[in-house]
Amino acid sequence: MFDNLTRRLSTTFAKLAGRTQLTADMLSDALSEIRIALLEADVALPVVKKIIDDIKEKAVGQKIVDGTKPAETVAKIVYDELVEILSDTDSRLSTLDSRLIMLVGLQGTGKTTTAGKLAAYYKKQGRAVLLASTDIYRPSAREQLEMLAGQAGAGSLPIIAGETVPQIADRIKSEIRNQKSEIIIVDTAGRLQIDEPLMAELRELKKVLNPTDILLTADAMAGQESLNVAREFNNVLGITGLVMTRADGDARGGAVLSMKAETGAPVMFVGVGEKISDLEQFHADRIASQILGMGDVVSLVEKAQEHISEKDAEIAMKKMFSGEFTLNDMMYQIRQVKKMGSIGGIIKLIPGMGQMADALKDKATDGAINRQLAILSSMTTAERAKPDIIFAARKSRIAAGSGTTVRDVEQLLKNYEKMRAGMKQLSSFGSPEKLMEMMKNTDS
Repeated sequence: MFDNLTRRLSTTFAKLAGRTQLTADMLSDALSEIRIALLEADVALPVVKKIIDDIKEKAVGQKIVDGTKPAETVAKIVYDELVEILSDTDSRLSTLDSRLIMLVGLQGTGKTTTAGKLAAYYKKQGRAVLLASTDIYRPSAREQLEMLAGQAGAGSLPIIAGETVPQIADRIKSEIRNQKSEIIIVDTAGRLQIDEPLMAELRELKKVLNPTDILLTADAMAGQESLNVAREFNNVLGITGLVMTRADGDARGGAVLSMKAETGAPVMFVGVGEKISDLEQFHADRIASQILGMGDVVSLVEKAQEHISEKDAEIAMKKMFSGEFTLNDMMYQIRQVKKMGSIGGIIKLIPGMGQMADALKDKATDGAINRQLAILSSMTTAERAKPDIIFAARKSRIAAGSGTTVRDVEQLLKNYEKMRAGMKQLSSFGSPEKLMEMMKNTDS
């Protein structure tokens, strides 16, 4: 999501590179480029107009701070505008209050899957979660939710055949009164398009259940059509938040800006994959930073902390400074990085690397990582411990066993030698503490 917008904005800022003063003509040209970039990203025209007007107002007469270039100034103004549009001061879904969340949206936008992901998200926080479905129309919809509840380790409202929506709502109310679950997530029925019977049912459910939150699931791939859908649901129900689904695809992403600006309902969560754990809380400042190709160090650190334990990180650090680095260590590190997600996704979080993500696509794809793991797994324990014994015959055997070529094996060994050389350089400092001390002395 946002990849095209990021590329267009990066090109715009690149045109300002090397300039020492922000002139009216330069600003006009930059605003024209930004306008085109936003429109191509499926941002609605009224929203584009507001963004451009706001940027122009902030930029005109902007004093250039000493040492700051026009490209940096415009980028900062655009960043502040994006954060302002996307931000939400109400982060109620992150609080520990008991709540009933009602998920609404069209059929096919990922409501049921999102319900399961939300359950997993709150279970991870140690909350007692119950999933309930009022979708009696889509075949096996309730069974699917029950299965997802099991995957998330959450409770599920028992399915009773032939039950009506009002009857299910009554049982959900009983669960609320029992107060056994801190979070109750209700998955509602959808339609291929908005119609009165659907809205009438949802209005009644809202009246009966009195949910604390009504979240609209919006498919990031739907483009500007999402704006009309969000507008209708908001007019009828008064949605309190948005969940963007399929954000890991080729969506242009502009619908997020449009829906937030139109409804005032903040984007609460973003679905970033098919796994039940692939749901992330939406942070306006981090998203704005990624849109502008600035990376997102905070998310990168959080991702590492989530998948790599402190103990494992400490062991890896000691290994790095010991000067001992075998192919077993290389395989372990690759597996640790793979836990964090796709290589392209990780690269985009590194400041300054956003524009390189596409260029590195062919060299650092998940397929390439899997090939490296296949080669390493095809080696014997002795070969991984002492790579010096890997000569021609062994290379041929390893290549055949991993479904790769001898050239692939040789390339991996070259990469390993480079990594080992880097580790030896680190070992000369003795420890991370000594390296930090040396850097402090250098700065002073």
